[in-house]
Amino acid sequence: MVNLSLFAASVLLKDPLPPAIISLVFGMAGFLFAWAIWRTLATEDLTQDSEWRYDVNRINELRRISVLYRTLQPVIQAFARFNRGAFADQLPEIGREIQAAGLPRFWTPAEYLARIELQALMLMPAYVYICAQMMGPAGSVMALMFTVLTAYLLRRRLRNAARYRLVLIKRRLPFLLDLVTLLMEAGSNFLQALKQAVDEFREHPVGVEFGRVLGELNMGKGRIASLESMRDRLHDDEITSIVGSIIQGEQLGTPLAKIFRTQADVLRLKRSQRAETVAGEAAVQMLLPGILIMASTVLIILGPFLLNFITTDIMQ
Repeated sequence: MVNLSLFAASVLLKDPLPPAIISLVFGMAGFLFAWAIWRTLATEDLTQDSEWRYDVNRINELRRISVLYRTLQPVIQAFARFNRGAFADQLPEIGREIQAAGLPRFWTPAEYLARIELQALMLMPAYVYICAQMMGPAGSVMALMFTVLTAYLLRRRLRNAARYRLVLIKRRLPFLLDLVTLLMEAGSNFLQALKQAVDEFREHPVGVEFGRVLGELNMGKGRIASLESMRDRLHDDEITSIVGSIIQGEQLGTPLAKIFRTQADVLRLKRSQRAETVAGEAAVQMLLPGILIMASTVLIILGPFLLNFITTDIMQ
């Protein structure tokens, strides 16, 4: 291969091509490159048949909302096939975290994990260059470690986003239940009260989640099934307990307003208990920093005296 390249270079140097042909070649290369980029970034819907209509619609939506998926769709799908076999036990948890984090539900767990892996691999050349400049050939191992660490941090970021959004939902959920209760006690039915509450909290994650419940109810889904869908989507112990209590009260015929008021009070009680627990743990967590600060203060105060004593003893 090297000999052929050298031979071609020598032939071109001895008998250079005319400028018109060179310009034509470069023009065609530029046109093909621009055409490939345009085709990659285009958002035309894929052709579909009746059997795979839903999956193709999902892919088309992903192509609209994600530039990375639109650009590297075959690569992501190849990685997703690998993830379905290699990380099959982790995919259900990733799917729940995608839903709880409020990400577009068009992502499948395998494809989102492929997106994380691809983002880490895209940073790998920079890691290789930096580590090779600093450590030489041994830097390739360090670059590989940085790539794996990047994928781990991106995966952890998804988990933290899901937890943070759940905290936001649980903070506002008592207020939404109170509003639904007041509206139902004022004469509104459940759908009307829920619609007004969702409009009030439409910019908050709790409004988004109950908005999905309201949408499912409007499409004809049952009340219990809609609440169960939210429970499975968020997959949190407290929310599971609340939804279970609401479903049990619904099955026993308890008025919904009474159930919502009771669950709002339970949420506030759990919130105060959680605050007390965090406050109790704060004293233990501040113990080590307090000891370090005290030790440094003692060293600053007694340090000059010790140095003076040591230097005086040496001079004598």
